[in-house]
Amino acid sequence: MRKNVSLRGCFPPIPTPFDSRSKVDHEQLALNLEKWQKTPLAGFAVLGSNGEAVSLKEEEKLETWRTARSAIHKDRVFIAGTGCESTDETLELTEKAAKIGADAALVVTPHYYKGKMDHRALVSHYTTVANKSSIPIILYNVPDFTGIDMSAETIIALASHPNVIGVKDSSGNVVKIGQVIGAAPKEFQVLAGSGSFLLPALVMGAVGGVMALAAVASYALAEMVGSYEGGNLAKAREIQIRLLPVNTAVTKQFGIAGLKGAVDLMGMYGGPVRPPLLPLEDSQKKEIEGILRKAGLL
Repeated sequence: MRKNVSLRGCFPPIPTPFDSRSKVDHEQLALNLEKWQKTPLAGFAVLGSNGEAVSLKEEEKLETWRTARSAIHKDRVFIAGTGCESTDETLELTEKAAKIGADAALVVTPHYYKGKMDHRALVSHYTTVANKSSIPIILYNVPDFTGIDMSAETIIALASHPNVIGVKDSSGNVVKIGQVIGAAPKEFQVLAGSGSFLLPALVMGAVGGVMALAAVASYALAEMVGSYEGGNLAKAREIQIRLLPVNTAVTKQFGIAGLKGAVDLMGMYGGPVRPPLLPLEDSQKKEIEGILRKAGLL
């Protein structure tokens, strides 16, 4: 039986707040989640790429999920980023997230041995995790970070597994998104992995997105989705185009430091990044502020 977790709507892959000593700031994490839950967000991905998951030890991950679980209301979806390099470790961490209370696991492609991560290897990896996981699995394709771009063929093969409920695709390949939606079971849910192509993905049949942009533009994104679903494509297009510079600023241009800087400017707590990532320079902070103002977010 396919487990019924709806991924419809907009989800931020939330940044993990650190204090001045580079420790996870659990108080600020809970406060941020309370503020985000006053907006139309459908739920939260905790410890995805933007959560600096690769920079956290396992115990820090578990404590972060515990804080998130206690703060996230039951009407919002709690997605835990559990992907590791080995299949066994991915499964172990997924089960720990399940015990803490995650609704679903976001599992990034293993990528260190990227030359060997072909169709067979990825299907084997995800099938093993999905067979044994007690919570549903969401595939996570993020070639900018991993150097691996899951093919439509691989995603479609995994989409028929009853415990694989969807995919977050950050590749920006709208043709591939269309191919997957055209061939996968109708209940398989496709999510845009970036706010830069949410509208084109929705047009193709995506149900929503897991996007850094959602951490700072939740109302604008909700308005875009609502405009599209209400048949006002011109309004949806206007919002999509207006948000493009903001999306670029909090992703490729300034990275996670930029996202955290934008969160600070929105009156929440972004805080520092964890080394080896570097903090923003003052000129970059001013540039981000200008971008947010121009987009009407401040």
